[in-house]
Amino acid sequence: MDRPILVTGGTGTLGRALVARLLADGVPVRVMSRRPHRADDDRPYEWAVCDLVQGTGLDAALADVRAVVHCATNARNDVAATRQLADAARRAGVPHLVYVSIVGIKTIPLPYYRSKLEAERIVRESGLPWTTLRTTQFHDLVATLTTVQRRLPVVLTLSGVRFQSIEVTEVADRLAELAQGAPAGRVPDMAGPEIREARDLAAATLRAAGLRKRVVPVRLPGKIIRNLRAGGNLAPDRAVGTATFEEFLAARGRTGR
Repeated sequence: MDRPILVTGGTGTLGRALVARLLADGVPVRVMSRRPHRADDDRPYEWAVCDLVQGTGLDAALADVRAVVHCATNARNDVAATRQLADAARRAGVPHLVYVSIVGIKTIPLPYYRSKLEAERIVRESGLPWTTLRTTQFHDLVATLTTVQRRLPVVLTLSGVRFQSIEVTEVADRLAELAQGAPAGRVPDMAGPEIREARDLAAATLRAAGLRKRVVPVRLPGKIIRNLRAGGNLAPDRAVGTATFEEFLAARGRTGR
């Protein structure tokens, strides 16, 4: 039997989509999670309980895998977790480490983006064969920026900020392809099919949810917002995604997600 591909963060938004795609391709999968395997989950994959930051269970999780796709992310511990993973993967002789990152992390000085940039460096200098893919924000994250405000009298958005969001399953499809291929270093970015104003996306999310609220753009100061307004989070030449934001909202409505 082929050796499995290990997916860190296999229960998260991207991890779940990637695991589903790999299984659909007939690829053996090992899911890494901090949580125990649910008794009612009978899908055909292996399970590894692991704390990436502490390193608990990491060596066992990496034993005899053909590749690792690092989808786990944590704003406070991304660097420590990636360093632990890279060190353990080197000890285990893992032949391919795949990392998913974010478009714009070099130009937008968010602390989280700085940690992703440092994690990219760790992967690149790990001594392991590696691949890194940067993507724009997922549709569901952009929608969440609005839905978390459902109890407020109005919905606030960032004035002048645009997004080029992408469907998570399309990113999962690309990661599955990369994980099954040869290490490729930094591969071309992935971005969604449309560049849309934050206000427009918020209004679309409200319509899909049947909510009637006023959308209020707020113009904030600072370098982070200035770089966002300048389009640092966009990749117009890499609009390879096909599923639009409205298509995502319609599908979410049908499934009740």
